[in-house]
Amino acid sequence: MPNAHSFNRDVQGKPVRLYTITGGGLLMQVINYGAKIVSLMVPDTNGKMADIVLGFSTLDEWLSQETYFNGINGRCTGRVSGGRFSLDGSVYELVRNSGENALHGGLHGFNEKVWDVQESSARHVTMHYRSEAGEEGYPGNLDVWVTYRLTGAPSLNISYKAVTDAPTILNLTNHAYFNLKGEGEGDIRDHRLQVFADEYIPYDETVAPTGEVLPVEGTPMDFRDPVTIADRIDTPFFTMGRGIDNGWALPGWREYRMDSKRLQRAAVLSGGGRTMEVWTTFPCMQVYSGNYVERHVGKSGRMYDVQHAVCLEAQGFPDSINHPLFPSPVLRPGETFSGVCEYRFSDTVV
Repeated sequence: MPNAHSFNRDVQGKPVRLYTITGGGLLMQVINYGAKIVSLMVPDTNGKMADIVLGFSTLDEWLSQETYFNGINGRCTGRVSGGRFSLDGSVYELVRNSGENALHGGLHGFNEKVWDVQESSARHVTMHYRSEAGEEGYPGNLDVWVTYRLTGAPSLNISYKAVTDAPTILNLTNHAYFNLKGEGEGDIRDHRLQVFADEYIPYDETVAPTGEVLPVEGTPMDFRDPVTIADRIDTPFFTMGRGIDNGWALPGWREYRMDSKRLQRAAVLSGGGRTMEVWTTFPCMQVYSGNYVERHVGKSGRMYDVQHAVCLEAQGFPDSINHPLFPSPVLRPGETFSGVCEYRFSDTVV
């Protein structure tokens, strides 16, 4: 596991530290740079522990290599099409960092910011970040809190809270890269994936939503029964993006509000003698099979490559500000954004 001393330094004029929490037989390390998960130790069916998230052993590597590993994406995860949106009669131009689109909050999103640790205990860490008005083009001063908590379930609970002093848009997620066999143990094509959704969100060639929501029935997006990833990922539907990088509309998405408390099971991933269920209050399950992770030396000293991880990102609909059918991402003064994503672990293989 990474050594705390290799993370103990200042970045952006603020101290970065490594925090270790335990609970339910799990052990996790997080840093306040990007609010990133550094390691997550989980037992398999035989009680053998393995670190199931990709990542690096030193802060220098986290600063210079794969920027989205295991951090908080914001203000808006996914793509904002054309890098612009209209709100209350004003047009906002965002920093474009993915062709003509704004991706994961812009050139320097929340995943590259030093967060302030407000609370920490043996079981949880709470971090805060203030995003100033105009950052990456977004309006309003935004205060965001994220809490990582290990429970006796056993599970990793990630909870979010945010408030603003002016109307803005918001879509948060954690971009953890999972390999349930253990980081550095090869690809995830042998993992089995199930997504509890009858509908999906079609994307265009830039991986931005078209604005439609379509049934999964009769399409490669039908993961309502468990599917071995290798049996589906090479179909023409997915090869345009080098693998899975798609969003599912979860049941009840039409009634979703930004302070929703309704927790539902969204997905199940199994591999390496471990099973992980994803429960969330958010309306979208984005699945990304690490299609552009190429040749990074990880914590184990082994090489990470394409499809060596899968991200299960509970979030709002991407680009929802530009599509009237989608749930609103607008947060206004006096309102509170809140949400939960919980990863529940067991040794029952699906």
